Amino acid sequence: MTSRPRFASTPSPEAGDRRPVVVIGAGPVGLTCAIDLATRGVPVVVLDDDDTVATGSRAICWAKRTLEIWDRLGVGQRMVDKGVTWSVGRVFHGDQELYRFDLLPETGHRRPAFINLQQYYVEQYLIERAADFPDLIGLRWKHEVTGLTRTAEGVRLDVATPEGAYALDAEWVLAADGARSATRTRMGLPFPGQRFEERFLIADVRMKADFPTERLFWFEPTFHAGQSALLHRQPDDVFRIDFQLGPEADPDLERMPERVMPRVKAVVGDQTPVTLEWCSVYSFRCARLERFVHGRVVFVGDSAHVVSPFGARGGNGGIQDADNLCWKLALVLRGEAPESLIATYDEERGHAADENILNSSRTTNFMTPKTRAERYLRDGVLALAAEAPFARMLLNAGRLSRPCSLAGLSLQTPDPAPQRDGPRPGDVCVDAPVVDGSGRAGWLLDSLDGSFTLLVFAGAEAPDPGRFSGLPPGLRCVVVAERPLTLAGAEVLLDTEGVAGLRYVAESGVAYLIRPDAHVAARFTEVDGQQVAEALARACGRSGTSVQEAA
Repeated sequence: MTSRPRFASTPSPEAGDRRPVVVIGAGPVGLTCAIDLATRGVPVVVLDDDDTVATGSRAICWAKRTLEIWDRLGVGQRMVDKGVTWSVGRVFHGDQELYRFDLLPETGHRRPAFINLQQYYVEQYLIERAADFPDLIGLRWKHEVTGLTRTAEGVRLDVATPEGAYALDAEWVLAADGARSATRTRMGLPFPGQRFEERFLIADVRMKADFPTERLFWFEPTFHAGQSALLHRQPDDVFRIDFQLGPEADPDLERMPERVMPRVKAVVGDQTPVTLEWCSVYSFRCARLERFVHGRVVFVGDSAHVVSPFGARGGNGGIQDADNLCWKLALVLRGEAPESLIATYDEERGHAADENILNSSRTTNFMTPKTRAERYLRDGVLALAAEAPFARMLLNAGRLSRPCSLAGLSLQTPDPAPQRDGPRPGDVCVDAPVVDGSGRAGWLLDSLDGSFTLLVFAGAEAPDPGRFSGLPPGLRCVVVAERPLTLAGAEVLLDTEGVAGLRYVAESGVAYLIRPDAHVAARFTEVDGQQVAEALARACGRSGTSVQEAA
């Protein structure tokens, strides 16, 4: 991005300003929250103390699940059009390739395993999408939160602007203000975890180069002896190169161009014209809040949990936070679910954060062994990996972001046929090509519109219409069939390629209750109105099953 856009500061509102939801922070997570809520008719104000997008590429690797969420919010295609698509990773030891992997080897998915797209583009596209909701989303630039008080009615925020200070009352506050969250500090919340002393250099360089569109990772490369390095292609002929520096590196010294460029030249060669776009030296920690929900203040993204950047679990995990939280908050605000439903955000995304932290910590310990035993293990695995398949399973250059299963948690109905293959309660739905009633080719996930959906597989036979008569009022029903059918009260999709039926192990009559975030809430061997109603009530937090009881 040659120049960052600047957004005009919003004048301070009149006294008595009160909003259903206020989001603190206009990064990718905060903006995704705002757009998601707006698609559900919930008015949102977003406060940010800056007036532009991110400096430098920062988060760049966006996973398939994140793209599917952005598809639902109307901005996924723009991200993919600009981004660099990839699915293959290659791992080297020195100059020797140890192995390669493909994160999405099969066809029949709308979205790739990953795209690389600089965070400043992501934020710009989300901001422009937010502008499509002028009556529901208010973006307030240069509005810095300076105080927070929890009240009987919600939360009162003190806000400072260039034009003066004001108070803003909110029923709910979503803190999306990043790893150094001022909200977290202001509320005095401990942020326990593990700090890693290793330092790394990120360099964004612009060049014409023939590096493949793959994730390239080196242990102890010849161009950076004794350390590790990582290379990704980005849009606009920009490449991201990460260099491990060691714990003693001086950040101020190492980010100087005269130190950075020789390292870059060692990778790309002296004959390649290259310019430095941006660089940063960082260390990191793996940490999380004990609880993400504190009354009417809810923490999302890096304000709630942080991980190392190896595995792309930070930004993608934050977008999945938004996907998990916003449908629940919309139901609560509309009076369609009890406020206790928000506790399941803490339950489910806390579980996901623990999974991400575990994977991230293991990667970091493998990459930068601290004990003799860790060093012996790492060196032994590297020595064997080129020839021994079992050693490649132990090689850890980053376990790339995947959606977390919510199996066994409180909102999911126990599986009546756990021995069956296919998506189980708690799993995220998998995509497949389908054809709609007008003969247009499309995708199964696009038919899940962010509301609760009963997904029924009919096979080649028309299902008994009587089975649909007892379904909960207003529940959307989508039937996937092998041939054209007419069924009152249901949308029919054709599985012309047989992929959907295969992926869902769909014998005739099998049905899935799909949550608004595209996770399976329940599956049924056949449609039964009473069972569906009970599963829906449970998924909305109305069944009397508490988080504690389910745990």
